[in-house]
Amino acid sequence: MIHQADIIAQLRSMLQLTQTEVQVARIRVAQARTEAVRRELTENARHAEDRTADITRELQRLGGVADVVSPLVGRVGAVVKATVEQAGPVDEALLGDLTLEHQLRDRAVYLRALAETAKDDGIRRLADRLEEAHTATIEWLTTVLAEHALGGPPALQPTPVQMVVGGATRAVRLPVSFAREQVSRWAARLQQRGEQVRGVVTDTAQRAALLGDDAREVAETGRDAALDRAERVSRREGADDTARALHEARARLGALHASELPIQRYDELGVNDAVARIKALDDVEDLNKVIVYEEANKNRRGIISAAQTRHAALAQEVVGIR
Repeated sequence: MIHQADIIAQLRSMLQLTQTEVQVARIRVAQARTEAVRRELTENARHAEDRTADITRELQRLGGVADVVSPLVGRVGAVVKATVEQAGPVDEALLGDLTLEHQLRDRAVYLRALAETAKDDGIRRLADRLEEAHTATIEWLTTVLAEHALGGPPALQPTPVQMVVGGATRAVRLPVSFAREQVSRWAARLQQRGEQVRGVVTDTAQRAALLGDDAREVAETGRDAALDRAERVSRREGADDTARALHEARARLGALHASELPIQRYDELGVNDAVARIKALDDVEDLNKVIVYEEANKNRRGIISAAQTRHAALAQEVVGIR
């Protein structure tokens, strides 16, 4: 009898957590970077709803009181979680999601142990399904975090607040970092390279800072041209560190020329040929350059989707997911 009471207590806790999972999945749908990710997250929310129904049925079978509070608690919990996340970067939000999934999986393992002791096959089968589902979600979230760590466009986009507060979007963060952190470090070297280089880089830094404060008010063509010119002048004057940093800035902003991409004659390739070449890329930085360039130029969804799939595969290798 004591085991049945423990099972009911676990089912109630898991029901509340699963309701939170449902609401979080719905919130994440709005952050999906691509349509493929949006479909996956929508499917995840639907499966979480199915798990809610399964848990409720087993709870009622064991004589547990029908819970009308858990759905409300789950929704409130998800809203609180989402609100708190706005004060931090997107990776912290994903780590929070990962913590929730680990808790659900661990409870499923414990639930199976209770079911084995109580010899309840229905609960045992439910626990097996729950463990499998949460393990899959943990792997997906781990992959998304690894993509984020590798510097590529992740599956989830930050909310507007996260973009500003957390600095999660490189297209905004990098120019500010460039202006605030790099210029002072380059100053001594630039003084030795002549007034021309210093003037160009100072002007570029000012443009980058303006972009970071309000990206929409600065013409992208002017920004890209300024960065390109600064890099060329830096190379000509022998300021190699400056040139490398400027090149990285251009790559992160999608401002490279097609001839600078790791795929030769990229702009001349059709979708199928571009996808085939992308699948052969093994270097994460090369892949990031292609993704950002494609998004900033032709923005062909099939190519971007294929590139992100390849990026996810490389991220899984990094974290040991097979």
